[in-house]
Amino acid sequence: METNTEKNPANKFFGGNNLLDAYQILSQQVKIQNNQVVADLGAGGAAYFTMQAAKIVGSQGQVYAVDVVKNVLSTIDSKAKMSGLYNVKTIWSDLEIFGATKIPAASLDHALLINTLFQSNKHAEMMAEATRLLKPGGRLTVIDWADLNPSFAPPQERQVSQEEVMAIAQKLSLSLDSAFQAGTYHFGLIFIK
Repeated sequence: METNTEKNPANKFFGGNNLLDAYQILSQQVKIQNNQVVADLGAGGAAYFTMQAAKIVGSQGQVYAVDVVKNVLSTIDSKAKMSGLYNVKTIWSDLEIFGATKIPAASLDHALLINTLFQSNKHAEMMAEATRLLKPGGRLTVIDWADLNPSFAPPQERQVSQEEVMAIAQKLSLSLDSAFQAGTYHFGLIFIK
């Protein structure tokens, strides 16, 4: 049987994610391109999306890996360097606080909130912070758990609905660019500032 890594050599990074194909999502759905500036907001220790974004944007691009857990950031920094990705910069921030993230406002081509919103009750605040960082015409991608109940998913009461995300986006004056199924258990929404 052919594995995801065999089909796509760009997936050859530490760890792996069987639920979401980071390379396919970023290259085909989100359409990140060479030389762009991207932030993975709530990157997490595995940093699947950070690593794939760094590979796609290339050495002239920049990827910020943002998280509230400081030791996660040192893990990401080590993984990036071990993978030869020197375009990854880690940033400590609480995404629930508007203006807290030390990335220049209106500087990002793409902001990613991947499996991040369900971890908080402050969805609007997190999306507002992501929007603040986007340049005009920049894109915000939200991927989170769909309303399903596999045993490994967060409890349904922790999950955020597509409808809630779209309502928050509308209040932030974001336009829906596309909606897609990000994997068996996740929805994906892309908004334009």
